[in-house]
Amino acid sequence: MDESKVMKKLWQSAERHLAGGVNSPVRAFKKVGGTPIFMDRGFGPFLIDAEGRRYIDYCLSWGAVLFGHAHEETAAAIQKQAVKGTSFGTVTENETLLAKAIQKAFPAMERVRFTSSGTEAAMSAIRLARGVTGRNRIVKFEGCYHGHADGLLVKAGSGAAAFGSPDSLGVPSEIAGLTAVLPYNDTEAVRSFFRRTEDTAAVIVEPVAGNMGVVPARQDFLEALREETERTGSLLILDEVITGFRVGYGGAGRLYEIRPDITLLGKIIGGGLPIGAFGGSAKIMNFLSPLGKVYQAGTLSGNPLSTAAGLSILSRLSRTFYEELHAKV
Repeated sequence: MDESKVMKKLWQSAERHLAGGVNSPVRAFKKVGGTPIFMDRGFGPFLIDAEGRRYIDYCLSWGAVLFGHAHEETAAAIQKQAVKGTSFGTVTENETLLAKAIQKAFPAMERVRFTSSGTEAAMSAIRLARGVTGRNRIVKFEGCYHGHADGLLVKAGSGAAAFGSPDSLGVPSEIAGLTAVLPYNDTEAVRSFFRRTEDTAAVIVEPVAGNMGVVPARQDFLEALREETERTGSLLILDEVITGFRVGYGGAGRLYEIRPDITLLGKIIGGGLPIGAFGGSAKIMNFLSPLGKVYQAGTLSGNPLSTAAGLSILSRLSRTFYEELHAKV
């Protein structure tokens, strides 16, 4: 077959069998045009497509792969676990070991709960915050992406502080209306909002806004969030799904010296396999079932393959690892 026809044939088949031809919209290339690229394999920093072309991968699965594709130690850990079983529906020791590895870097996460994605972690953290505070309102920021949960898939209206409107069909306006959307890095907008209302359950924010051009938060902005949430009894949720273990050991929270009430993680902690996590103080996390009345569950949460892969990655990380890495730049 002529090589130029391979991608088109694969794409035509995908469109016949998958909704939109993809399982995540960005892969459809609608914003950039052209036929989507089908990858066949990867090794180290490279990807090889279905026509044999090699690419340097600067995204590394959108942040889910830290040490490159088909990393030997991670592949071996997955294979070792796979022959023992891929899902048991019971607790496993690896869940505890991965939680301990996370807590070593993120001491504010005194208790950890694993999920199957970053979206699920964000959704669960919002429910937890509402359960802890007895409030419903959520604050997020323009340009920050926290997954596709209804209450977070909203866009800003007019004005510096507006209640969200649905950013997708299928999101009820009643749910979107519980989310206030503020401009990112606007400290005065934050102060003004909290001067006018004290009924917010949680503020969720990316310390580095990855989906609008990798914009770091200003120090005074994050400090204002911490001060205002503490003053009003709201919870501060730091979404480190992208930044966790990428910007440094302990994530962006450690770099900014901001201790959130709840931290979200994902991507890297699964070694390229599906995973998410959220955690906070024991007092907050004990509101979750089975100890508390905030329900959260998942058949594949803490999956043996994901936790094995995650342990293989986190076991290589430490403060000195990042110091040595920065010294090479």
